[in-house]
Amino acid sequence: VQLQASGGGSVQVGGSLRLSCAASGSLRMITVMGWYRQAPGKERQLVARITSGNIPTYSDSVKGRCTISGDNTRKKVYLEMNSLKPEDTAVYYCAASGLGYDFWGQGTLVTVSS
Repeated sequence: VQLQASGGGSVQVGGSLRLSCAASGSLRMITVMGWYRQAPGKERQLVARITSGNIPTYSDSVKGRCTISGDNTRKKVYLEMNSLKPEDTAVYYCAASGLGYDFWGQGTLVTVSS
């Protein structure tokens, strides 16, 4: 499975961004897709994920500000981020899992400035 993420960029505090990720390869094995982020000097952490049954999970840090959605047939996942804060600055990674395997995309940088 290969994951291609896009949509990162620079935005001011309070702004919005939409990240997109498309999977290719063995799509039928994927049961969960989501987004993680890693800020400088910090560990990678979950932002949000969604199951093939469209059940989302959000980290407390983004709950209420972000919405994850997915196209289960085409294995695409989107992350709509609103009311962005400087602490949202990080490299965002698309991830997918299924059958005990985890897959990662290349990462896309999100920078929030005041």
